Amino acid sequence: MPTIKSVETLIVQLPTRREHKWAGLTEVIGRYVMVKITDSDGRVGWGEAPALKDWGGEFGRYFGESAMIVRSVIDTYLAPAVIGVELGNFAELHARMDAIIRGYPYAKAAVEFAAYDVTGRWLNVPVHTLLGGKARDRVPVTHSIGLISIEEARGEVAKLVDEGIKTIKVKIGVDPARDVAMVDAVREVAGDAVEICVDANEGYRMPGEAVQTVRLMEKNRLKYVEQPVMGIERIAEVGRRIDAPVMADESAWNAHDAIQIIQHGGIQIISIYTTKAGGLYKAMEVGAVCRAAGIICNVNGSIETGIGNLANVQLAAACPAVTLSCVIPVSTPAEAQNGQVGGIYYKDDLLVAPMQLSDGAIVIPDGPGMGIDVDEAKVEKYRLRD
Repeated sequence: MPTIKSVETLIVQLPTRREHKWAGLTEVIGRYVMVKITDSDGRVGWGEAPALKDWGGEFGRYFGESAMIVRSVIDTYLAPAVIGVELGNFAELHARMDAIIRGYPYAKAAVEFAAYDVTGRWLNVPVHTLLGGKARDRVPVTHSIGLISIEEARGEVAKLVDEGIKTIKVKIGVDPARDVAMVDAVREVAGDAVEICVDANEGYRMPGEAVQTVRLMEKNRLKYVEQPVMGIERIAEVGRRIDAPVMADESAWNAHDAIQIIQHGGIQIISIYTTKAGGLYKAMEVGAVCRAAGIICNVNGSIETGIGNLANVQLAAACPAVTLSCVIPVSTPAEAQNGQVGGIYYKDDLLVAPMQLSDGAIVIPDGPGMGIDVDEAKVEKYRLRD
């Protein structure tokens, strides 16, 4: 039985297509930690931690993880702990990581992704098979409009419609008047055939402010309102007072959080991350809790490079509760980009081939492991040296 022989870390920085920000974010996306696991037979698997110091749970419940923090946690604690774990034994992998250090789900997820990747390559099966099999063949893409000007958004939305993107998420939560005007403009350009959702990233100070603002937007037929305020109880209050369903994101990290959300009521959707729960193994637990309670889900993230985004796609493929379109990139190397904007957040990527977008959805890759090989020359090109 092959085992984990070595765990290496490095940090990359991909060039962004345009600035992408949301309420509360103070650093650039794309400066993330990559993990390379080599097994005892010489096979290699890759993982990623899209760690951001500004991204954490409500009221200090979870903490931000910067790239430097993640790298230190992996190198100092996790890597030594997982050496010798047999490929495919993910329960043991998580038990060892949780025993050596508490918390740090992004660091643990990156190690786990690489372990899933190398295990799939050993068994010659895609990761979604290791997660229980495909629940779907394609993952519809929701394109995120960050905190840009209304005129910039108009131009981008027009391109998205031409490219066949069917759901657009608008970042809000900075100023109610601006937010309402932005959603009005997006609907005007997108037309009636495109679905629109909004994400405040906890930006509104009070439930009442969120309710007043969303009511002014609801004429635009919102698919859902994501994390309007901080706090499970406060999101639920908003959810009971508006027509559109609300989604928990920053408030929903793991299966225990999902149970609390269900108990409070008022929240109909949970956004599952591959990373917030600490990896694919535990993200599937979140999905199982949600499915049992009738909560529907999407897969969301922090605009990963292709390495981490493959894990997003594999989770979305395998998790039955994920019935909504997903806010994940269409990871595409520079050589395959032809001016498209739908799902494109970076000017280049770390994969040898692009994800395939068909009719607004990513076709699930069926290659072994995460499904598409990593371009190690690109990794070296964008690697940040100490």
